[in-house]
Amino acid sequence: MAPAFPSSVLFCCDQNSVRSPIAEGLMKKFYGQRAYVQSAGVRNDMEIDGFAVAVSDEIGVELSRHRSRSFDEMVQWGDDLSGFDLIVALSPASQRRAQELTRYSHTAVEYWPVLDPTGIGEDRETRLAAYRQTRDQIRKRMLDRFGPPG
Repeated sequence: MAPAFPSSVLFCCDQNSVRSPIAEGLMKKFYGQRAYVQSAGVRNDMEIDGFAVAVSDEIGVELSRHRSRSFDEMVQWGDDLSGFDLIVALSPASQRRAQELTRYSHTAVEYWPVLDPTGIGEDRETRLAAYRQTRDQIRKRMLDRFGPPG
């Protein structure tokens, strides 16, 4: 039996500049208002990655206005992580941080191992191919977990 569709989802990765923004954008595109969706990183020391923006644009997901944020910034700004039904960690570091921050709540934390495409490839086309692979891994996991877009 498939898990119930969550009313709120937080996607997280290391810097909230590639994987988690792609996941946030895909979730919003596929499922619209069915769930409140956000993303965060363990750190926030980078802006949205241009290659992530490019491969998302290819499938109609707009990320150019995304502003990276960290777990710590979410907490400082008053976001209650225990208010999310589900946190999907896309990196081992973000999984550890999410589990640490929700250890006293009933928030489910899932780990989806997804390729970190940063630093892969010597030329633009090779790099874009790596980012597309990451995007497509996230899309497959999302469709497997949440079902067809609604």
